[in-house]
Amino acid sequence: MTISSAVAPAILRHPEKAHRPDSPIPRKPDWLRVKAPGSPEYQATRRLMRELQLNTVCEEAACPNIGECWKEKHATVMILGRVCTRACTFCNVATGRPDRLDPDEPDHVGQAVAALGLSHVVVTSVDRDDLDDGGAQHFARTIAAIRAAAPTTTIEVLTPDFLRKESALETVVAARPDVFNHNLETVPRLYAEVRPGARYFHSVRLLDQAKWLEPAMFTKSGIMVGLGEDGTEVHQVMDDLRTAQVDFLTIGQYLQPTPKHHAIARFVTPEEFAGYKSHALGKGFLLVAASPLTRSSYHAGEDFARLRAARTAKLAAFG
Repeated sequence: MTISSAVAPAILRHPEKAHRPDSPIPRKPDWLRVKAPGSPEYQATRRLMRELQLNTVCEEAACPNIGECWKEKHATVMILGRVCTRACTFCNVATGRPDRLDPDEPDHVGQAVAALGLSHVVVTSVDRDDLDDGGAQHFARTIAAIRAAAPTTTIEVLTPDFLRKESALETVVAARPDVFNHNLETVPRLYAEVRPGARYFHSVRLLDQAKWLEPAMFTKSGIMVGLGEDGTEVHQVMDDLRTAQVDFLTIGQYLQPTPKHHAIARFVTPEEFAGYKSHALGKGFLLVAASPLTRSSYHAGEDFARLRAARTAKLAAFG
């Protein structure tokens, strides 16, 4: 298994998008400009991922924050291979026939976490609709391997929706991650176009069930804006997530990976993000991260510390 370049030809990474008309990628506003990666720490993190034959969502999804995060030796590991069985129109992860599971991958993840000295790690994956459990047992084995290699590291999982995978959620939650994250990605009206293989209310239910199974576990979800949604729809998503008792919400700008992907409807301003954050906090989320460059894993370690502090303060306030 190798880690492919995030700039591989779109026609090879996304054969299902080859028929789509091109949508020009607009020039980014100043608030979305980031420095190109290249620090010594970035190179060291990159080498370690390759030595252990690990994939990262940082590369596969062409994350704009990779230079900053990898400089701090923070990498989000992507397990279950590098090929997804879904065909979401926003996502840069390769689609097609998935890889065979690597039985050594959980141990390699544990080794990487220990070598990087991480206090908090995020583990995500591709969708694996081809597997009977959607990859849930592999998630559980990876959590166990991290606990064995780095006992003090807190663990956040960002899982697929496990659609029609009976007992998959229970398997992951039983492994006791510190944070269970599943992203809604967008508003329900846009699901058929943006996330065609998923079901909005199934994802909401997944988050609700995760909290029911383990009330002490933090739950988290995120959406992108700039896909064509409006503010009222975003506020409704907030309400749906609070109904599911989700603790932490992330909101970031959608960035179009290639001309074959879903077009950017608009760039949401930093001021609008501040408004979303204020509105969400008013609805009762323990923590909200909302900015143009916010991503699920961005500053996840610092946010986890804030999340715990927010819960402690809330419990103290209620005596």
